[in-house]
Amino acid sequence: MIKEKLSLISHQLSNLSTVTQWNYTLREAIDQTRYQKALFLFCQMIQKSLKPDHYTFRIVAKACGKLNNIRHSKIIHAHIVKSPYIEDRYVQTATMDMYIKCDQLNTAHKVFDRMPQKDTATWNALLSGLVQSGVVDQALLLFKQMRIEGFQPDSVTVIGISQLITGREGVGLVKAIHGFGIKIGVEVDVSVSNTRVSSYAKVTDLESAEKVFSEISPCFITVVSWNSMIAGYAYFHKHMKAVSFYKKMLYAGFRPDLSTNLNLLSSISQHGSLFSGKLIHCHGIKMGCDLDISICNTLISMYSKCNDLDAARHIFDNMLDKTCVSWTAMIGGYAEKGDLDEALTLFDSMQATGLKPDLVTVLNLIAGCGEMGALEIGRWVRNFAVSNGFSSNLMVLNALIDMYAKCGSLEEAREIFNEMCERTIVSWTSIISGCALNGEFEEALTHFYHMLELGLKPNHITFLAVFQACNHGGYVEKGWEIYDLMTKVYKIIPGLDHYSCMADLLARGGRINEALDFIQKMPMKPDFGTWSSLLSACKIHCNVEIGELAAHHLFEMDPQAAAPYVEMANIYASAGWRDGVMDVRRLMKHNQVIKYPGKSIVQVNGKSYEFTVEDRCHLNGTVVYEVLDGLGLQLKEELDLLTLQDVLP
Repeated sequence: MIKEKLSLISHQLSNLSTVTQWNYTLREAIDQTRYQKALFLFCQMIQKSLKPDHYTFRIVAKACGKLNNIRHSKIIHAHIVKSPYIEDRYVQTATMDMYIKCDQLNTAHKVFDRMPQKDTATWNALLSGLVQSGVVDQALLLFKQMRIEGFQPDSVTVIGISQLITGREGVGLVKAIHGFGIKIGVEVDVSVSNTRVSSYAKVTDLESAEKVFSEISPCFITVVSWNSMIAGYAYFHKHMKAVSFYKKMLYAGFRPDLSTNLNLLSSISQHGSLFSGKLIHCHGIKMGCDLDISICNTLISMYSKCNDLDAARHIFDNMLDKTCVSWTAMIGGYAEKGDLDEALTLFDSMQATGLKPDLVTVLNLIAGCGEMGALEIGRWVRNFAVSNGFSSNLMVLNALIDMYAKCGSLEEAREIFNEMCERTIVSWTSIISGCALNGEFEEALTHFYHMLELGLKPNHITFLAVFQACNHGGYVEKGWEIYDLMTKVYKIIPGLDHYSCMADLLARGGRINEALDFIQKMPMKPDFGTWSSLLSACKIHCNVEIGELAAHHLFEMDPQAAAPYVEMANIYASAGWRDGVMDVRRLMKHNQVIKYPGKSIVQVNGKSYEFTVEDRCHLNGTVVYEVLDGLGLQLKEELDLLTLQDVLP
């Protein structure tokens, strides 16, 4: 079959005589995404002693980039060096772009540095490559250098640099780029506006994203504009706003595309939004995009996040062509919900089909082990990662630190951290959080200050981990010192989670009135967790009055959540208010609150077993309780012996 195709191509080539005709055929192959054919044509052209021109080299360089083939790229580059077009600006830009596509940024930069003549397009090509690779510092440095050397940035430059900024710390930078775009006159370009919408969403400034969208002229707005705004809502998991915006899009006469559906499904991440997810799924079927592999993978992820693993599994089982992403999405769904047995069964099945688990698969399993406290399985996953070449991957190492810390094995977390050749802010945050979680509060703060000495800039998650250490260690003054460091030195705008931590810090420290005052002065509405923290502190410090206020807010937010009722009843009981306890019980009955018993999980021979108080449903329940009674009796005897030793002279 291959020989027949090559024979047909050779026959077609025999009719070509000029370089222009060859270029036309090469261009046609590229347009049809037949990149291998384009390279074969180029070889045939060389064999016929025809000399490629500048247009030929630009075409074949694009083919090599699309194939991500560094060997072919070097061969094409060698031909360019031998040709008269070695200093041609357009050929050099195409060569640079080819190396960028092949993930050879250093080589691309060398090509750029050796170019005798550059234009804005040349600078944009390298800038886009740095942006796509996430090299923030180098990209910003290149942008400054471009301005210093007198090159005028255009809309492509602004789009490229805007895509670079992520995280809530980047709000100021996005606004600066926005202002710069207005200054150079590219604000009317709809592509720039679409990018701004996405950029503001990435830095958690939805209000500015909505403002930019509303300012786009109706005659220029496109489906991409609508998708950018829906993607912003998806980033915040605001499914109600995403769906409402989607309806406006339909009313405005725009036809949604595959990206619209993907963004909508990505906005669904909680059990309460499952109905919306099903509606979007149905509409996707009507649109005819339900068979698309990326849609199916996103549906698996969406249903898993909404606790409907049966629906996710149904979609997975009915997929004709499962990719590594499909398997990973389903494995991740089981791992996230604590069903490690099924996750590992699927993991084995995936390998049996010949598909090799990738980095994301391994990360999902590690995260699942951390959430379940499955230390032995976590160690097995680590061995798998080592034997499959992931042992030096930074993300895997950071995930392992987090997993070991959550499983209570801080020593193993320390071991990985200490052996790391390179540490990122995520590495430091993971070890700080792990120390805080395991009661090593002083060590957590030591790591934090050591990180600052090394010149690393903490992010908002790092500060959350430090606040947790201060909270549980009772370091109220130290917590406020670090809060000032975050806001005044590092200029990080506190989020709701930071305010909640600080309120919790005050409350745990016995400063209940100050905590209440802090909560009431917060610039945003306190959430369920904030009031819960205050209520728990009121229980510790027996403050009935403020406890009642916190409980009142919690009852309003979620009348059927059992925890606030239990906490308030305990506060009344501690204060000896029997009538208060009875009132809480009556309120629970009126609101039909159901208190589910807590569950514990134990791992035996790699399998997870759930049980509740007085649970005797296990097949070996009789034996289990006989052993438990024996352990209890042995413990009592040991305690009696210790007591006897204390009283004897």
